[in-house]
Amino acid sequence: MTKVKIYVTLRESVLDPQGSAVQGSLAKMGYNEVSDVRIGKYLEVQIADTDRDIDALVKEMCEKLLTNTVIEDYRYEIEEAN
Repeated sequence: MTKVKIYVTLRESVLDPQGSAVQGSLAKMGYNEVSDVRIGKYLEVQIADTDRDIDALVKEMCEKLLTNTVIEDYRYEIEEAN
């Protein structure tokens, strides 16, 4: 069994209105030190033992379903089972 942690974020060139709203709310609450907020997604995927290449499998899943590659970037970490 392999655990994969996937982090999805908006590309830097894409405006993040949700992040801006959160940053504005934090400023109103007195957290003026926060200068920017970007909202993203975090996914954990458990992959059963397979002969397929895990890197290729994760990239395929991310690019076909888990991310919108036009506006989002992703990165992942693979944790091998003990």
